[in-house]
Amino acid sequence: MKYRSEIDGLRAVAVVPVILFHAGFGAFSGGYVGVDVFFVISGYLITVILLSEIEAGTFSIARFYERRARRILPALSVVMLACLPFAWLWMIPDQLKEFGQSVTAVVFFVSNFLFWKEEGSYFAAAAELKPLLHTWSLAVEEQYYLFAPLTLAALWRFGRRRLFWMVVGVAVLSLLATEWGWRYAPRANFYLPQFRIWELLAGSICGFLATSHAPRASNGLSALGLGMILFAIFAFDEATPFPSLYALVPVVGAALVVLFAHKGTFVARVLSARVLVGLGLISYSAYLWHQPLFAFARIRSLVEPEPALMMALAVLSIGLAYLSWRYVEQPFRRRPVPLLPGRRELFRASAVVGGLFAVVGIYANVSKGIPSRLAGIEKGSHAEQLIASARRPTTDAHCDRGGAPNQVGPLCPIFQPANPRHRILIIGDSHAQATLPAFAGVGETDAVYWMGAPSCPPLIGVSVHGGLFELGVCEDLARRQLRAAEEGAFDIVVFVARWSMYHFGFRNKVLISLEGARRYPSQADAREAFAAALPETVRRYVERGVTVVLLDQIPEQAVLPQKVLEQAALLGLRGGFDGEALEQAIWESSSTVETDAERQAFSVGELQKVKGEKVWLLSFDEVFERDGRYVWGDRDGAFYSDRDHLSVHGSAFLRDSVTKAFAAITRPPQGAVTPGL
Repeated sequence: MKYRSEIDGLRAVAVVPVILFHAGFGAFSGGYVGVDVFFVISGYLITVILLSEIEAGTFSIARFYERRARRILPALSVVMLACLPFAWLWMIPDQLKEFGQSVTAVVFFVSNFLFWKEEGSYFAAAAELKPLLHTWSLAVEEQYYLFAPLTLAALWRFGRRRLFWMVVGVAVLSLLATEWGWRYAPRANFYLPQFRIWELLAGSICGFLATSHAPRASNGLSALGLGMILFAIFAFDEATPFPSLYALVPVVGAALVVLFAHKGTFVARVLSARVLVGLGLISYSAYLWHQPLFAFARIRSLVEPEPALMMALAVLSIGLAYLSWRYVEQPFRRRPVPLLPGRRELFRASAVVGGLFAVVGIYANVSKGIPSRLAGIEKGSHAEQLIASARRPTTDAHCDRGGAPNQVGPLCPIFQPANPRHRILIIGDSHAQATLPAFAGVGETDAVYWMGAPSCPPLIGVSVHGGLFELGVCEDLARRQLRAAEEGAFDIVVFVARWSMYHFGFRNKVLISLEGARRYPSQADAREAFAAALPETVRRYVERGVTVVLLDQIPEQAVLPQKVLEQAALLGLRGGFDGEALEQAIWESSSTVETDAERQAFSVGELQKVKGEKVWLLSFDEVFERDGRYVWGDRDGAFYSDRDHLSVHGSAFLRDSVTKAFAAITRPPQGAVTPGL
């Protein structure tokens, strides 16, 4: 196949935005589409090679897999080997356990299935701590390489033309599947091959066209293609449903460049620039190195690393990429005498190395991350108690499910004193459940019940797009909460939720109005739905004679407290668990008041609009504030179980403040003066 320098330049355009996106530079908010450009390039090159060999009668499945092994395995093995000592030294047990699973999955090229099954999305903060997360795309490609040559060879008897239309048909079906998938199975849609295969097949279609009636070079179409790729890199972000029809922008853009950016065009000249071609040649190694560097930097640091460090690591990934390309990739591929020149010798060595990695991964998994590495964490020690403080509260009370054992959001009695003065119903999502122990003081004199479900806001007339439940579940729960407040003769209803999630977006969980079309909502749509649903919901409760108490969302954090505490034990950071040193580390890693205020500004503004007579608004932000930061803990433990939920220690920490606030609310006569905020 004739070498095309512009294809290597296109690889550079794909890999650099991916690296900068994972480094956390907001300007490259859509940099993840570089992977989709890689898919198109891979599909194109492999199809051209296969078609040329099949038509020439020289196709060999063994030779094909030998080429893939020489291309993929040496550099991948070196990067995985380099990860092992840092994983041992810096990863807490849960992280090392998951890392072991990913090592084993990479060996068998099924890491995309592993990450699909794990909780969280590709864009979640926890994903940034996975050194091998990026191997999901290698797995998708290898799954394509496993079937593509066999399928082409088997179906060749139907003729080139029919085979071409078969490829087109499968690509269309896969595209339709991904348009369904982002709505109803977003994690599967991102990781699994049936939702991604159309991108590789787009490259295959280009390969068919290029080897039959090769399109003529076109300045206009090739420039349009490059422009589409750049548009996606800078215009898309984490809120863009992806992959979906939106993915046509970078995919079609890459296809246009491949088909029309031939020698002599402006785009070909740009992409053939020496620096871009050089980056393209080492793009595979650069892709392999960048994610482990970023992930281990984040693991080692108590806070998000400074942009300067991330940029330095991005540059380092390029330097390491050159070294691995020069001294690892090339020696195994260079002719006429590459390393391990015999095919059997190559496959045997690959099996041995892969087996060793699999054993290491299985051991890390079975041993649950080798917790013995946490030196100095004796059973019952203060350090162990600090780490345990970060667990989330659980509700062991009996819940009345009304004869439906699987019903979402049952009515749960939490505190039931003998002669309660008031009946209080707490409604909301998982934030409400995590807050329940803070009502222990209130529960000494008042009956306290809870009714809610994770990711379900206590708002009537809206649904949660991208939530844990199917559309209809949360809105039905909101109606049942209103009915329970009335039928249960409750005096006070307390609304607790992670309000910012529903208008700001988190893992694509945003509100959608039931009055509008059930389409993917933008942030503006979500805010409009929130602004309409909140006052309407409050009005309905007040009409039923209920006093409404709105709890402002607790400040969100940028770190995982348990991770920081375990790292302090593992690494001996800042004097380990010395009280003063630990409090200083906590303060430095906590969110600033300004950052949290910016994120929650909209929801706080809307909550303030509805406060008034019989509508109270409580905020406990001041309890967490220390010198311009909202701290996530103290020398006695963590207030948070994760970045936004209260822990057992945190709920106990808020108990006195909650008791005092509700004493004011229940003290007759009730006024309209709103405590807090």
